[in-house]
Amino acid sequence: MQQSRARQILQSLIQGVDPVTGAELPRETVLQHADVLRALLAGLSALELTAARAQRRSQLPDNVGQAWTNEEETKLVGAFKGGEEPEVIARKHGRTLRAIEARLEKLGLITAEERTTRGGFSGVSDLQPRPRVARGGILRRKRAQRRSR
Repeated sequence: MQQSRARQILQSLIQGVDPVTGAELPRETVLQHADVLRALLAGLSALELTAARAQRRSQLPDNVGQAWTNEEETKLVGAFKGGEEPEVIARKHGRTLRAIEARLEKLGLITAEERTTRGGFSGVSDLQPRPRVARGGILRRKRAQRRSR
């Protein structure tokens, strides 16, 4: 079954409609219980997240996430030293500009300051970390428990 069809079926059931006939489902059906509806909504949400992830993934170059081979690194170094633009190299290698720059930095051919993309090959970003914020009553209760000991 295709994911789009599964989403249509779940949407119909959530709306109280038989996905095959289009007729309204009886009020006594198990599908009208709150927990069942929540489960259907969770399933629909999961399918939509999977579809969105697949859509984003399809727009990326072919070799995203693939390990670099020695041969590919050699071609990268040759192209870079030959004066090719990193964007052109990225297209030829089926990788993102960020991946090309990260590999060039790792190989010592450029510095972090010469990069046009954020973050180094080590995963360190120049962005400041977000401040930690206590959320909800759980952290408040834990602190109170520690103080009372």
